[in-house]
Amino acid sequence: QVQLVESGGGLVQAGGSLRLSCVASGRTFSNYAMGWFRQAPGKEREFVGSISSSGGSTYVAASVKGRFTISRDNAKNTLYLQMNSLKPEDTGVYYCAAPSRTGARYEYWGQGTQVTVSS
Repeated sequence: QVQLVESGGGLVQAGGSLRLSCVASGRTFSNYAMGWFRQAPGKEREFVGSISSSGGSTYVAASVKGRFTISRDNAKNTLYLQMNSLKPEDTGVYYCAAPSRTGARYEYWGQGTQVTVSS
């Protein structure tokens, strides 16, 4: 079992920045990759990006490339999402996720944190 708790969301003007955090517990954090997802009102959940267990490899979706950065601190069991140059279309609930033990799918999800970008 993995428990995930996100924080750091809020209201920001377009062009601003936010940093989201996700604290994990229940399994050795450094043993598994992590992902970020988001869901805008009335839309399906969207993959934002992922990071390898060591943090040495990251991937972000084209829609946020160059603006969002994923990182992790394994000593603090914490995943981060640095969001810069925010746009109104970045508005939504942001979730961190951890995979199942087989890594076949994301199985564990946080409660989400709301990000609202005003124009």
